[in-house]
Amino acid sequence: MNHLISLKKLSVSEILDILRDATRLKNGDEYKFNSNLYMTNLFYEPSTRTKISFELAQRKLGINIINFDINNSSMQKGESLYDTVKTIEAMGIHSVVIRHSMEQYYKELIGGCNISIFNAGDGCGEHPTQTLLDLLTIQNEFGSFEGLAITIVGDILHSRVAKSNAEILSRLGVKLYFSGPKEWFDDVCEYGTYIDIEEAIEISDVIMLLRVQHERHKPGQEYLMKNYHEMYGLTLDRERRLKTNCIIMHPAPVNRGVEIDSRLVECKRSRIFNQVNNGVFVRMAAIKHILQHKYGGNFIESSNKKWQSIV
Repeated sequence: MNHLISLKKLSVSEILDILRDATRLKNGDEYKFNSNLYMTNLFYEPSTRTKISFELAQRKLGINIINFDINNSSMQKGESLYDTVKTIEAMGIHSVVIRHSMEQYYKELIGGCNISIFNAGDGCGEHPTQTLLDLLTIQNEFGSFEGLAITIVGDILHSRVAKSNAEILSRLGVKLYFSGPKEWFDDVCEYGTYIDIEEAIEISDVIMLLRVQHERHKPGQEYLMKNYHEMYGLTLDRERRLKTNCIIMHPAPVNRGVEIDSRLVECKRSRIFNQVNNGVFVRMAAIKHILQHKYGGNFIESSNKKWQSIV
């Protein structure tokens, strides 16, 4: 496996291996590459959490980061994504992280490029590393996935988070539910069952709220936002009726007062900032997984602060 473009390409055991390494990193283990590896981050869409956590993960792994400014690149002269990536590869860059508004942008790159690609979000397609950090957050909380009741609530149609999460959660044995406006439902809902938000509140172990993605909505859907918080959001009253062990998740950024009451963003059950924290560790583990496979002996591992070669 030379790329991380979709979790559908990974087996359950491979995903659990990444989560295991992420947990070790979170618990204090260290990993570093034992050679000069170079990565570039290409973000054609705005990002705070994903972009910064990828860069932090790269620095912690000892990878050299080559900055790329989209606004001052040849993209402004009409250069294609393919030619941009081929140019970067020709210069000796080993791997690239890409976020792009086009779904499955990577199809034109795989096969034509030898560089390793990490998908940081493709339009309304998928967001594999977000799903990995969500899985780590759930695993940290419950220890396993089998039998958990998880409800994904909100703008499913436009959410790459929902699409990535639904497929792997179903493979992990989760009882998956969906809730929110039916106008925003998608084929991915076939992985679970639609339930009303009030029922979701009563049965869920995890309430996974989705950001309403105004920037992707077509004209004429404004009516869906009328009273959205009262109809589909996590209000204070609904939070009080959650199961005792139920946790709240959200990929962020949060539209406060829309998907969730502002007072609940940092409440005792919220794991929203835990998810952000976990993002660094899963991205480190994912990079390790892909690049160690590709470059093998160029990697060394530190376990419990003692450097040990794994060549």
